[in-house]
Amino acid sequence: MRRNDYDVTDRVRTTEPLEVSGEVLRLFGGLYDGAPAAQSIERAFVDLTRYYAGGATDYQACDTEYHDIQHVLEVTLAMARLMDGYERSRSGARPLPPEGFALGVITALFHDFGYLRRRADRRHRYGAEYTLTHVSRSSRILPRYMRRVGLRHLGNIAALLVHYTGYERAAETIPVNDLLMRRIGQMLGTADIIAQMADRCYLEKCRDRLYPEFVLGGLARRALPGGRAEIVFRSGYDLVHKTPSFYLNAAKRLDLQLARAYEYAERHFGGQNLYIEEIQKNVRYAQAVAQVSNAEMLRRSPPSTLSPGVQPYPRDLVIG
Repeated sequence: MRRNDYDVTDRVRTTEPLEVSGEVLRLFGGLYDGAPAAQSIERAFVDLTRYYAGGATDYQACDTEYHDIQHVLEVTLAMARLMDGYERSRSGARPLPPEGFALGVITALFHDFGYLRRRADRRHRYGAEYTLTHVSRSSRILPRYMRRVGLRHLGNIAALLVHYTGYERAAETIPVNDLLMRRIGQMLGTADIIAQMADRCYLEKCRDRLYPEFVLGGLARRALPGGRAEIVFRSGYDLVHKTPSFYLNAAKRLDLQLARAYEYAERHFGGQNLYIEEIQKNVRYAQAVAQVSNAEMLRRSPPSTLSPGVQPYPRDLVIG
């Protein structure tokens, strides 16, 4: 039985940065043995881990329980697998150079960095308050970070590609003219969707962690003309019940805006797409939960990755 803190293969523990970085670097080495870009990837994992744990002087520790370091590591692992699948099956398409692989990995690692609050931030109590703007915040730090890891010439494109993971810009309007770079962006957006929806505790995380983030980020309600408000999600269970319809929209995005980049996972795994299979299991289970309205059906315990003492949302926030 697959474990709660492991990836879709049940081989890589996605709460442990060293395990994920080891697998990503193994894939990198299999494609580009000895390429120096491996050093940039290795350093990015170290830096990202330090930031999320609160070990940096300029940012506070991660306090978003859904968009935590496990989510980031799962997305990064999926991204590396998609790029591996692309490179091993590209036929007449342009080769993905080592620095292009590093670009994809680092952008995946930092795609949700915008949820982290600066230490001087006095306007926001919780990182989830940045939900609607976190992608743009991630975009702004990427050029500076790419310089730090020796990839300065890829800083501007990294700032654009991260928008494939969000909804602040429609994917087809992101101004990336280079076809290979656009494909990296499509893989990045795909990795963000398939990694989180294939998580073994996805439904429990939606109920207990994503719903509070939506409340804090302003997504649980929608403003209407005249000052009225429409309730989009009434509770964490309502969010779970709406998972099947969310997946229908996500599937359209995967097929159309992201151009079926998920198919590279099938090529990576040698014919089986473990991500899509796990997603479909979660969707079917969400349908079963909605039909019987039995709270006891959601009983998995997601791993906790936040630093000790970090509070992800107000204790009086209703999440039921």
